[in-house]
Amino acid sequence: MSTKNAMGARSARAALRAARRLLGAFAAASAACAASAALAHDGDDHDRAAPPSLAADAPQRLPDGAILLPKASQRQLQVRTLVAQLDRHARAVELPGRVAIDPSAGGRVQAALAGRVEPGPGGLPVIGQKVVRGQWLATVRPTIDPLERAAREAQLVELRAARDLAQRRLVRLRELADTVPRKEIDAAESEAASLGARVAALSDGLSRPQRLHAPVSGVLASAGALAGAVVEPGALLFEIVDPTRLLIEATTRDPALASQVQAGSIALAGETVPLEFVGAGAVLREQALPLVFRARGQALSRLAVGQPLAVSVRLRAPAQGVALPLDALVRSAAGEPVVWVKTQAERFEPRRVRTQPLDAARLLVTDGLAGGERVVVQGAALLAQVR
Repeated sequence: MSTKNAMGARSARAALRAARRLLGAFAAASAACAASAALAHDGDDHDRAAPPSLAADAPQRLPDGAILLPKASQRQLQVRTLVAQLDRHARAVELPGRVAIDPSAGGRVQAALAGRVEPGPGGLPVIGQKVVRGQWLATVRPTIDPLERAAREAQLVELRAARDLAQRRLVRLRELADTVPRKEIDAAESEAASLGARVAALSDGLSRPQRLHAPVSGVLASAGALAGAVVEPGALLFEIVDPTRLLIEATTRDPALASQVQAGSIALAGETVPLEFVGAGAVLREQALPLVFRARGQALSRLAVGQPLAVSVRLRAPAQGVALPLDALVRSAAGEPVVWVKTQAERFEPRRVRTQPLDAARLLVTDGLAGGERVVVQGAALLAQVR
């Protein structure tokens, strides 16, 4: 977590502790006042001024549901407001998604032949290790069936014998160059060279190992290679990803939605990461249509390939409303979405609203707010706790 996020988290915790102490003091003061009233008896002067208490300076819940919050309490609870502005915003929907490898920034290392795995010069890499393009990761030494090896070695012996004969014949023809046509000498040279190349190729094929190199630079997401392990052709040994370049695949059951997608975003530790819309699939996957987004940035290093997450997809169709941070929305005791509106210097009233997603960090209030009202965007959860 960054220093800025850590300081924000400590500030939020401190504000919550202060609110709890303030509410506790208010409850204690109220209980003291009630006890004093219960102990009163006839003859007491009830018209005398009540002793000073914390109730006058503490948050109070009014009968109509509003809250009276003195300025000192507002500063202590770090209540912040924002003037609501009605505007047209691109409509958004929230879709389930997952993290995938960007094929242009990731790669797989597979064995092209059956063989035994051997470490590279730096040993076998492990998960999470950084690699660079072209780095020698491992070696696969081919393993051949004994019968097949015997057949190839027998073929190699025959080729070597034929090569030796061709070379001796070429030597004799060159000695008789004055009496032998030039075309016979050229044919003998060609035959000897061909047999020599076949011998070299077959010898190299019997013992030449396969070196496995990193196709791209990045971090090892998976590593299934062990020294001495025997693998089959096509076995996946390493998977490399670039943690700063990933794909986000969202899914929708409405194929018509694909033509309305404009962009997207995801929320990571309080930070909004924008997504570039790449395109939609043409084939349903488990009765859902995949929507592919490309993401870039250092914040993506917190994600893992295959991790599920919520994707806020912005559509082309606009909607009228007030854009607010997610922290401005709280739930009432009945579970209804509510925002707090500052109607006077120390008075806050709850408003039931209708909302829809706007992006990963904001929501759009489509009903319940008018332009120009001051809405609480920080400390709304603490206001809801006042009783």
